[in-house]
Amino acid sequence: MRQLILENPRIDRGLITLSAKDYKYLRQVLRVKTGDMLNVRINGEELKQCTVASIDDKARKILLQICADTINHKSVTRGVQADETNDARNLNDHEYYLFQFIPKATKFEQIVRQATECGISVIVPVIGEYTEKNSLFALQGNKKERLEKIIREARQQSGSPVQTKVLDPLSLAEALIFWKNQNGDLGLVLSERNEKSECLKDILSDNENKKIAIAVGSEGGISPSEIDLLLEKGLFHAVHFAVNILRCETAALYGIAAVQSALE
Repeated sequence: MRQLILENPRIDRGLITLSAKDYKYLRQVLRVKTGDMLNVRINGEELKQCTVASIDDKARKILLQICADTINHKSVTRGVQADETNDARNLNDHEYYLFQFIPKATKFEQIVRQATECGISVIVPVIGEYTEKNSLFALQGNKKERLEKIIREARQQSGSPVQTKVLDPLSLAEALIFWKNQNGDLGLVLSERNEKSECLKDILSDNENKKIAIAVGSEGGISPSEIDLLLEKGLFHAVHFAVNILRCETAALYGIAAVQSALE
């Protein structure tokens, strides 16, 4: 865990009381002890260093103390910490959107997890020609709560400061309207075919691109007519990677990584 994410926690005079799932996670999974340090992100704001002030196993509660001076403190969690990655992330003012044509539920969950770890701001599930009805139903009802849980766990593990969110499914026409209303600077659609494809390096040569969208197909890809619609609106450029045929969940991660690496 690189950070603990808390939404609307109980804070009284610099003390945070944790119980229920947060207690169970910290005590039984991380096995924290009194005096341990944690990186805590509260309501999406800047990171806070906190000390485990007390543990009450009988009441199943943990009390955290927000630290005023954290320069010489070290978190209990291993590896590079969220506060170490945060400074580098602040230097980057690109905002990424993933337009994911809806695949099967398990694959979509994997894509959401990976996209969150990569710092994607908004994930737009797109209802495409190849989207199965069962896959669409899997994004409704309490499944949204599961996605929120996946996002929280991915952010805690990766230390991402970006508050990733998943929108309700949109048709391709609705998704294009949404992107236009966002005043997006650049849209890229990953194409299985080389026709109409442009060089990624040339497309990204304009460093003024701040809002960037990446569209990725489902198991069947994106139909030729859908590719044409994306290109005809002038909001997207087609990009073809000369690699092996990729699964949709691999293609999403590959595309995000390629664009971020080229820009940053």
